[in-house]
Amino acid sequence: MLDMMIMQAGNGLALGFLYVLIALGLSIIFGLLGIVNFAHGVFFALGAYFSLTLFNLMGWWGIPLALVIVCVIGMITEVLLIRRLYDKEPLISLVVTFGLALLAEAVIRAIWGPQGQPFSAPAWLNGVIIMGPFIIASYRVAIMVCAIVILFGFWMFMNFTPFGRVLRAGSRDPQMVQLLGINLPHVLTGTFGLGCLLAAIAGFLAAPIWTVAPTMGTNAIMPAFVVVTIGGLGSYAGAIVAGLAVGLVQSLTIQFLPEASTAAMYMLMAVVLLLRPRGLFGEQWERFE
Repeated sequence: MLDMMIMQAGNGLALGFLYVLIALGLSIIFGLLGIVNFAHGVFFALGAYFSLTLFNLMGWWGIPLALVIVCVIGMITEVLLIRRLYDKEPLISLVVTFGLALLAEAVIRAIWGPQGQPFSAPAWLNGVIIMGPFIIASYRVAIMVCAIVILFGFWMFMNFTPFGRVLRAGSRDPQMVQLLGINLPHVLTGTFGLGCLLAAIAGFLAAPIWTVAPTMGTNAIMPAFVVVTIGGLGSYAGAIVAGLAVGLVQSLTIQFLPEASTAAMYMLMAVVLLLRPRGLFGEQWERFE
């Protein structure tokens, strides 16, 4: 029993890191743009589809290009659509991005078809790692390692680059950033693209363990919203802690009560919100009060 729980915990951490990457993109977009982006799961799915397509055409060299393409699509989306929502009621942005998600899923079905497509992990990651009673697929370990590297790189970017510092300042007081002479619209576009890039990376990493299908974005967005809600809107540390917690809860529930695996994360969210209505690391954001 204990051995099985340990193995499921390892699987849960891999799943949790995928949730962290998706939720981190959501937190970035909300923190600076103030937009609750229901279409975020679309960029997760596009990351998987473009990675699969360009991998078949160019091999592994096509993966970075696929991620850049999704990032550019995100920035174009911000310029053409999202930018018009900044001064609107939050409910309007939720409805518009939900409609965008439905439209994008229909476009994915039209281009790639409604059937799921396999995306195999590299052959050298097809095995398992055995350490005593602990057994875990090599690819899931690779997911965790990649996610940790990406999160460390994101932390470095946010703390030691000019754009990262502007992003942090703008999430609190965008008007002041603009008064300092910084081109705020360009910052907002770059921020939306960065959030989409994180979702696309998660989609690429998830592709070998999830079926690459039009509905994969929908399947990812609800756990991501749960993670953001538990961690606290706009909190990067909260997204990491909550993502890992949701992944662990889901995996352990699958082992003992599979039919309740989805409900378990909502129950966790309800408990956290009862104790901390703003989430684990949620703060008071004056511009949204």
